[in-house]
Amino acid sequence: MSKSEKLLSHFLSHREVTNELVRKIQESQYDFRPTETSMRTKTLVKHMLHSFYAFATIAKTGDPTYLAKKPVDQETNLTDLVEKYTALTVETIQSITDDELRREIDLTKQMGIKLNSKQLLQMAIDHEINHKGNLFVYLRLMGHTDLPLFVKR
Repeated sequence: MSKSEKLLSHFLSHREVTNELVRKIQESQYDFRPTETSMRTKTLVKHMLHSFYAFATIAKTGDPTYLAKKPVDQETNLTDLVEKYTALTVETIQSITDDELRREIDLTKQMGIKLNSKQLLQMAIDHEINHKGNLFVYLRLMGHTDLPLFVKR
């Protein structure tokens, strides 16, 4: 199994749970937020999807300016968005070569650090895990009780 296949498997073990959580959110709950300073549910989900795709694209291309690009999504349905971005992200990760995974990317302007693509993808997975935890809390506060395990294996 290649390094990108291992990262893809690790990503999907978490994204599949994210997808399951998103499918439980009704449109009437998109604006829910647990506190005044919290992101709205739709904002949190979009942030998760766009961020990971941006990180994967940077890992593939080596171009850190992609992080500043604002997504233009016509879809408003979160289930449609999670399916779209999961497919795009999987395709991007599958296309990353081992040489690209070793390439250093200068993210000092964006994040104050230089990372290789593999480290960037691991950071993206950690970012997804963090926000997936937030999403579990949101769904509990919305009244959902039948929730998946934290990770799929």
